Amino acid sequence: MFVFSLRANKPKLIAVLCVLLLALVIVSFFIDDGKSPVGKDNEIVAKASNEEERIAFLSQYGWKIEEDPVEVTEVIIPSEFNDTYTSYNDIQKKQSMDLEPYKGKRVKKWVYEVENYPGYAQESGVIRATLLVYEGMVIGGDISSAEVDGFMQGFDYPEQTSQES
Repeated sequence: MFVFSLRANKPKLIAVLCVLLLALVIVSFFIDDGKSPVGKDNEIVAKASNEEERIAFLSQYGWKIEEDPVEVTEVIIPSEFNDTYTSYNDIQKKQSMDLEPYKGKRVKKWVYEVENYPGYAQESGVIRATLLVYEGMVIGGDISSAEVDGFMQGFDYPEQTSQES
């Protein structure tokens, strides 16, 4: 059996504790819990636990919205997707989101008026941004037109609209 003893005085102990604390702080910057994207290299931050974060989420795509939501409801993602939900989830997958893991979950749906969709007047109130939020994170959503012959797309800001063609 080996016995190792170390004689530590107060300055050495403080120095060692400071080094350990610094190492802990450095390591914490590199740990990703998988829930909160880090906003580097144009990565989208999907936090949406409050109004400011939801507005910031949409502004990452270039959208300007009316700050007061038009609608706030709770919806349940169906356990089984019908054709409509399968098509909607295809839109989500194209924007690196997927509703499959949330089947059967209750989520919050936030709907906002979009003020800067190309080809539409700011005050038209026709274009809407919908966010699906689960545990403070955006898990899906869309930009859509409330017109009879409207459209639905992902969050990407359009380079050209059908009205401009």
